[in-house]
Amino acid sequence: MSGVEEEENAAELKIGDEFLKAKCLMNCEVALILDRKYEQLQQMSDDPMNQISQVFEKSLQYVKRFSRYKNPDAVRQVREILSRYQLAEFELCVLGNLCPETVEEAIAMVPSIKSRGRAHDDDAIEKMLSDLSLIKKFE
Repeated sequence: MSGVEEEENAAELKIGDEFLKAKCLMNCEVALILDRKYEQLQQMSDDPMNQISQVFEKSLQYVKRFSRYKNPDAVRQVREILSRYQLAEFELCVLGNLCPETVEEAIAMVPSIKSRGRAHDDDAIEKMLSDLSLIKKFE
């Protein structure tokens, strides 16, 4: 064991290699997946509630309640827009889930977007938020 271990810190995107490499999903993406599964389960059973666990039901309710985007096209567009900004999956999902309205809010929620040598100045962050608000407006 090494004498110096780095402490995890999400603000600096020190969240562990396994988490940095993981594919994260926004609540709206999980809602789409669970909705499809729910429909499949209903079609497979004469008694739809017979096949659906309480955990599944609660999970579906949660992601639907906290999803900012409902339309599958909007969900795809959100991921596309955020992917253009070289965000880590963790950052992308936090911004997609919380939908900050100002640059200050975005930096407060995800401080790492201003670090790591990326060209995320306030104007770039403002453009990203503007693009996201257009999707939300037309959904």
